Amino acid sequence: MAKTKTAYFCRACGAESPKWLGRCPACGEWNTMVEEPVTKNTGRPSRTDGTTAVPRHLDEVEELQGTRIDLHNAELNRVLGGGMVKGSLILLGGEPGIGKSTLALQVALKMEGKTLYVSGEESLQQIKMRAARIGRLQSPCWFLNETSLEDILQQCNNLQPEFVIIDSIQTLNSAHIDSSAGSVSQIRECAAGLLQYAKQTGTSVILIGHITKDGILAGPKILEHIVDVVLQFEGDNRQIYRVLRALKNRFGSTSELGVFEMIDTGLREVPNPSEILIQTHADNLSGVAVGAGMDGIRPFLIEVQALVSSAVYGTSQRSCTGFDGRRLNMLLAVLEKRIGFKLASQDVFLNMVGGMKIDDPSIDLAVLAAILSSSLDLSIPYTWCFAGEIGLSGEIRPVSRIGQRIREAEKAGFTKIFVASSGHENLPADTSIQVVRLRRVEELVKGLKGML
Repeated sequence: MAKTKTAYFCRACGAESPKWLGRCPACGEWNTMVEEPVTKNTGRPSRTDGTTAVPRHLDEVEELQGTRIDLHNAELNRVLGGGMVKGSLILLGGEPGIGKSTLALQVALKMEGKTLYVSGEESLQQIKMRAARIGRLQSPCWFLNETSLEDILQQCNNLQPEFVIIDSIQTLNSAHIDSSAGSVSQIRECAAGLLQYAKQTGTSVILIGHITKDGILAGPKILEHIVDVVLQFEGDNRQIYRVLRALKNRFGSTSELGVFEMIDTGLREVPNPSEILIQTHADNLSGVAVGAGMDGIRPFLIEVQALVSSAVYGTSQRSCTGFDGRRLNMLLAVLEKRIGFKLASQDVFLNMVGGMKIDDPSIDLAVLAAILSSSLDLSIPYTWCFAGEIGLSGEIRPVSRIGQRIREAEKAGFTKIFVASSGHENLPADTSIQVVRLRRVEELVKGLKGML
C-alpha cells in the first residue's frame, strides 16, 4: 500500500526537506520552501515496458537514422540547430499572450508525420477556432483534451505518434502524487514521466511552460535540467515582433536567434531581421543612426533614435527604450569628459526601433552617433552604419565577428561602415562597402561635422 507523507520542496531547485527551512541548503535561495503531500509508490516499475536497463558499450549502441526532424519552420529549425532531434524533450517558455500556443499549433499542423497535440488549457473547440484563424483545418494531427499524465501516456502508447506537444506542463497531474496541478512535485513527476516516455520510444516531445512575474520558468529549477532544450519566447505583447532564443541546447548552439512577426493569421517567420529593424526615410532626419549588432552568431542592423533637447524643468532626464540606462549615462560621461559636450542641462531620450532590447556593446558607436547627430542637428546619411564599442577613455574598441556585420550591412545596401581602427586585420577583401576606421570618439565628431 502506498505511503503518504508531507515534505517541503524548494520552488527554485526542487530540493526536498522533511522540515521547513528559511534557506534552501541546495541552491541557497531564501523563502522558497513550500509544503506538499508526497506519495511514494514502491510498486511502480522503473521503465514503462517493465524491463530493466543494462550497461552497454558505445559501439553496441545503434545509431539513429535521420535524427533531425524538419519542423517546416526555418526560424525554429535554426534555433534548434537544424531541426528537432528524435527522442528529445523541449521546454518552450514565455509570457502569457506572447504566442507559445500559436507557434506550437502551427508546427503541429504542418507536420507530415503522426502528431499528437495535448491541451490542458483550451478545449478542442477553442483549438479549432485558432486553427481556422491560422488557415489550416486539414491536417493529420490528432488533438486530445486531457490533464492526467497516465491517460496521456496511455493514448500515446495506443496512437504511437512521432511528435507530441503538451500545452502546458503546469496543467498536468499524476495519480502518484497527491497534490494539485502546477505544484513542484507534480511538475517534477509529470516531466520525469514524459522524459522517460520520450527516451524509450524515440518520440519528440515539446512542453509549453509558464513563467513567473520575475521572467523565469515556473516550477522547480530541476525542470530545466531534465529537458534537453529550453527555448524562451520573448517580446512585448504590445509589439508585433517576437524573438525565440535557446537558453539550453544539448544538440546545438545557444547562440542562434529566431525572429517572428505576429499577424492576423499567426506567427510569420522573419528571415531577415534587418528589414524590420531599419526604416527608410524620404527626408534626412537628425538623431538617427544605424548600428550593426549581433545576437549570438546572427548579425542584424538596427536603427537607433536619439533626441537631445533643453531640460524644461531644470533637471535633465535620461530615458532609454531597449537600451541599458546605465550604459547610456556612461556614454554621455565620455562625451562630456573627452569631447567637451555639455549635456548636463539637456534631456536625452534614446530608442531602439522595433521594440528590441539590445545588450550588444557594439551598438555604442551608433548610440553616440545618434546623440551627436541630434545635438548638432546634423543628419547622418542613411547609407552609413556603425559597429564599435566605446571605452571609458574615449577609445573605440573592436567588436567580434566584424566580417559578418560588414556583409550584413553590404547586403542591406549600405555604402559605408565605421569600425575600430585596431583588431580588425582580417576584414573581407571582396566587399564593395567602404570601411572607415576610427581610433577615438573625437574622430567620430570630426567625421560628422565634416561629413567625410
